[in-house]
This record gives sequence, structure tokens and C-alpha cells, in this order.
Amino acid sequence: MESAVDQHLRCPRTMAKRVADDYQPPFPMYVARADVDLTRVSMGYFGVQFKDATLREAALLALRKIVADFDHENGPGNHDLTFHQDNQGYGNFIVVGYWRDFETYERWFNDASIASWWAAPERLTEKLGYFRECVAPDARQFETLYAFQTSFPGVGAVMDRTSGEIQEHGYWGSMRDRFALSQNDPMEANGILRRLEHATAEGTRVVIHSHDNLALIRSGQDWRNAGDAERTLYLDRIEPTLRNGMDFLRDNGEEVGCYSNRYVQSIDIDGNLQDESYNIGHWKSLRHLEAWAESHPTHLRIFGVFFEVIAGIRELRLYHEVSVFDGTHQFYEYINCHPGTGMMRDAA
Repeated sequence: MESAVDQHLRCPRTMAKRVADDYQPPFPMYVARADVDLTRVSMGYFGVQFKDATLREAALLALRKIVADFDHENGPGNHDLTFHQDNQGYGNFIVVGYWRDFETYERWFNDASIASWWAAPERLTEKLGYFRECVAPDARQFETLYAFQTSFPGVGAVMDRTSGEIQEHGYWGSMRDRFALSQNDPMEANGILRRLEHATAEGTRVVIHSHDNLALIRSGQDWRNAGDAERTLYLDRIEPTLRNGMDFLRDNGEEVGCYSNRYVQSIDIDGNLQDESYNIGHWKSLRHLEAWAESHPTHLRIFGVFFEVIAGIRELRLYHEVSVFDGTHQFYEYINCHPGTGMMRDAA
């Protein structure tokens, strides 16, 4: 049994874990490991928003342009594509990129051809919305959890290896205990979201300035390789309960400290849906995320169903990654997006 916190990230603990040292988890889970040279990863969520079906093809062309830019020098080490319809009825394509180091990401982000495309006046006149949500946690500021040991999605794909069975899971508070930073930092939020808007006759660009210790969760489920029985178990038992919780956070997240929640489904480059989904949730702090998980009926139902069916799961791939960030390592920009998009809803 291993600790989720890798050896080179351990330090004298001043904050207690939620379980005793001899705790034994109820089933095996794993984390992604990184070598000592990984100091700060970068995650970029690049979106294209469209109002109705007549703009879908134009939005797909814009999505393909963003994906093509990932092939430039210093592009991400891993990326994936998703689609979702938000609660305002807008379609949203998102491509998510992961960089193993912050310097490579910065060189890509500031590449003249890429930066000029995002800054071009044409982005305001295409009848599409665009957004960039880019964050960069250091090695102590993110944790992962997987029910499998190979072919990790998301940030795990740019890591170096897999742990053995880890101790910190299966109990309330285990998410926090998997953060190296939790050894001596409560990771409390210390500010609010602030809005900087530049409006012209053609359209509007909004930049949101964030605060320290905003939390981001990506929690996924992949049923592409599941057999018929397990697929039915997921689609009939797990997914409806999960969707109910995700819809609550999307529509009512403000009351529990969730800034934004998107329940997305993976797609190919042509926009065809794949048998994989995940949520993208931005929270005021890890503490707010924990409070919803531990006490809100929508999550308790998800948790209860999961434990009822876990014995029947073999091929369904479940995972999550959670990060917190310094305010200086967050960038949120929205171009002609509706006011409920992303961080805009809760920004002052």
C-alpha cells in the first residue's frame, strides 16, 4: 500500500489526515506519478460556442483550427475533444490540452500566429463565441485518482508512471489527502472573481481575474470497452443519477460555491459523440467542493449508487483529477459568449 503523495513531495505534516495510518481502503485505486523534473503542468480549455444548429459547421471548423494549432511547436502532450449543450441552449465544443511544463505552454500560447488569431477582430464578427480557460497548478497543487492502471486520460497522460494501490481513497476527505499541498496548507480561497470587459460595436471580450485556490475538477467515465451488461448498468443505473447531480450544479451551483459546471461528452474531430463523458467543474475552493460531496443529496445519491454497483464494474473506466491554483496562474477569456458562460456568471 502506497501513499498517494509521492516520496519527493512529502514534507513534515502540520495538518492531520482524515484517517489513521493503518486505514485499509475498500477496493484498489491508483494515481499517476511524475518524475522530480515535473514542477508545474498547464491545462487549457479552448471553447467554441454557437447559438443554433445553422452555425454548427462553422463552429466545427473553428474547433479544427484550434486543434491544428496544437500541432505547432510547443503544443500540448495530450488533448481531447468534447461537446455539450448548456442550460441556455447553446452548443459548446471544447478542446482540452495538457502541457507537462509551464514554459512550453507559455511559448505555445504566445506564438505570434496563435495569439494573433485569438486577438483578431474577426473573432467578434463570426456569430460564434470563443473562450479560453487556462490554468497551471504546480506539482503540489493537483491530485489524480483512477480505477485502472493504463492509458490515463487528461493530466495523467503527460505523467511518467502509475502508482501501486494507494491508501487515500474511499472516505470523505480523501481527495484533499491526495494533495501534497494538504500536508501543511488548508488551500482556502482568498478573494472573488473580477470582470474586465471591453465592448465594441462588433462584440465583447471579457477577461476574468481570479483568486488563489480556486478548484477545478474533471471527473470522468469511459464505457467504450464495456460489455453489454456493464454498459446497461452504467447507462440505466449510474448515468441518470450522475446527470441529475451535474444538472443541479450547472443550474444551481452558485448556492453551493460552484462557479461553473459542464457535463460534457467526448467527440471525434467531426463532432461525433463517443462513449465517454466527464464533468468540468470550477469551484470557489476545495472546501466548497468537499461540502457538496459530503452532504448534498445530489452527490450522496451518486455516491450511494456507485457503492451499490462497484462489484459489477470491470471495464467501465472511472477517474478524476482535481487541482487548485494561484491567482497568477489562471487565465479566463470570453469572446462574444453569453453571460452565463464559465466564470462570467459569478464575476463582479
